Amino acid sequence: MNLVWKLLRQHISIPQFAGFFFANLVGMTIILLGMQFYIDTQAIYETEDTFMKADYLIINKKISSMTTLTGKSSAFTLPEVQDLEGQEFVERIGLFTSSAYDVNASFRLDQTTSFSTEMFFESVPDEFVDVKSDDWRYEQGSREVPIILPRNYLDLYNFGYAQSRNMPKLSEGILSAISLNIVLSGGGMRDEYEGRIVGFSTRLNTILVPQVFMDWANEYYAGSKTKTPTRLIVEVNNPTDERITTYLQDNNYETDKDKLDASKQTFVLRIIVAIVMAVGLVITILAFYILMLSVYLLVEKNSTKLENLLLIGYSPAKVSKPYQLLTLMLNVLVLIIAFVAMTAVRNVYLEMFETFFPDFEAPRVLHTYILGIGLLFIVSVLNIFAIKSKVMSIWKRKD
Repeated sequence: MNLVWKLLRQHISIPQFAGFFFANLVGMTIILLGMQFYIDTQAIYETEDTFMKADYLIINKKISSMTTLTGKSSAFTLPEVQDLEGQEFVERIGLFTSSAYDVNASFRLDQTTSFSTEMFFESVPDEFVDVKSDDWRYEQGSREVPIILPRNYLDLYNFGYAQSRNMPKLSEGILSAISLNIVLSGGGMRDEYEGRIVGFSTRLNTILVPQVFMDWANEYYAGSKTKTPTRLIVEVNNPTDERITTYLQDNNYETDKDKLDASKQTFVLRIIVAIVMAVGLVITILAFYILMLSVYLLVEKNSTKLENLLLIGYSPAKVSKPYQLLTLMLNVLVLIIAFVAMTAVRNVYLEMFETFFPDFEAPRVLHTYILGIGLLFIVSVLNIFAIKSKVMSIWKRKD
């Protein structure tokens, strides 16, 4: 073994191995950073206040003066829903279900300030609700109804109504702690419920109750008088697809343009992350070839001496081992430094994430570590196999 190491040191090319080391380090860092950045941005999708949720479009029919004068329905028919669902850019569709009964809500802030208003409820399938809460459920017979309000409703109250009337402003925490007295009536029946606000939505601009409660209440108070949907929530697979805009225009549908623009920004961000990771992978592959070229040249320079070692009784495995250990040590060192560099860069952009998204919680880096170790294993195995094959070719040549 010592003889082989001495041969290795005599002909080793520092610039070649330095080139491999830095190229592999750059490639590995880009891959790990791209992977972790993608995981972190995916976590932003789960925060309550982020434009990243804009892959969901709220679609309704355009309301014009002619529609009002002629009394033409703005509801979606079953064939229209099925036609939209069949479009290639659509992943899934959810229907808005409106309350077919009367709703009255009231609550008291203090001894002198109280509110009472007529209102309405809507519901969508739970998978389309962007507020994650264990309280978002309803059991038939319960007098407590969970409610989700649009966040802009709270902003309108605080910066419009309350501001102009010198009334107290309400935070999300305070409003969530307030119990609403809700009266539902219809079909000759009238019942009181306790409403509890469990969250605030940025995706759905309506007053939401669970779908299971809405279905039961419509049947109980309106005799299954479920209205046809006037709005649809649609998850699209590619918000930059021009067919979306064309389809909406052709069918006289409309959606919030800001959400469509945000969807395009989200899609572009995903593409950028994928491109960055692909560039890192290409650099890593090129670095792998640089290493193999360096090792091949090193082995070729020592081919005569290595052949002599094989002739005096050294096995191909023993002759290959120093070269294999050298490449393994370089790969491990690259991975460690890449982890350090990835962590340093991540700490910088996490500070920006937390500034723009207060609800953001940084995910763990376990998957990135697994990816790095997996790449280390694959590259090292390929290195070991290639070196062994090269030495075996020399060993066969001596015969």
